[in-house]
Amino acid sequence: MIADFEDFCLHLYVLVDDLWARIGHRYRRPGPAPACSDSELITLVLAGECRGWDQETDLVAAWQAYRALFPVLPERSRFNRRRRNLMYAINDLRRVALTLLDLAQDRQCAIDSLPVPVMHFHLVPSSPAVGTWKAAGAAFGKVPTKKQTIFGYKLHLLVTLNGVILDFALAPANAHDLTVGADLLATHRELVALGDKAYRSAAVAAALQAEAAVTLVTVPREDERAQLPPAVVHQHAHWREIVETVNGQLGEQFHLEANHAKTFWGLCARLYSKLTAHTLCVYLNRQLGQPNCLQIKGLAFAN
Repeated sequence: MIADFEDFCLHLYVLVDDLWARIGHRYRRPGPAPACSDSELITLVLAGECRGWDQETDLVAAWQAYRALFPVLPERSRFNRRRRNLMYAINDLRRVALTLLDLAQDRQCAIDSLPVPVMHFHLVPSSPAVGTWKAAGAAFGKVPTKKQTIFGYKLHLLVTLNGVILDFALAPANAHDLTVGADLLATHRELVALGDKAYRSAAVAAALQAEAAVTLVTVPREDERAQLPPAVVHQHAHWREIVETVNGQLGEQFHLEANHAKTFWGLCARLYSKLTAHTLCVYLNRQLGQPNCLQIKGLAFAN
């Protein structure tokens, strides 16, 4: 079991370093090796995401208290630059972890989306950054579950029914869930995917079944539930619980809906870090024999 935050950092570093050994050669740069290795810097990023240190100023300041673990800390601007340069590597770590994680092989999944606003709605009319964000695809879009309109994107997630984030797509906030979800599902094969009413389309479901052997099942309407077997109703309830748990973790622990990036690529770097951190926490729980692998907050906030 994880004893405290320092213990969590050590476990996470060992996992990152093992995964990095598989892909690090793809990202090798000319010149001398940095004093703070890529494995160490990635661990700093991911552990910081788990603690909610999602601004570089706060993150670098917070790590000063843990010099015994990471004696060489890059200064803030260099840290931020290296983090952006490693964003694809961080996402590749997530992908490698998924190939090794047995829970990620589950062929039953859920698909859902959550909002990623890039600025507070009331600031949009007067912000000089709006044009830059619009050029990067940001748009106004409604979030029915929260009864609000945002300016930014939606993150569409494909999550196994045991809580592993299998894949994702970032799309403008005004893009229809069904369109983005269908494109995301079409990149996979032989899945059963559960979705809410936003994904209801007989034509799309038939195309996915024919082209990718993906079975898209949507939540039944109220008048249809009485006709379903109890096992199916229970499965839908379990799906909703898993989706809400993962979305809640990304929002509350990883602050996914609080954007501090000034550019689209900065936003992508942060999203890759948050999603990879979540996946590696599930991986660590599996390694440690934790019965509920989604109990991830206790890793970074162990007593």
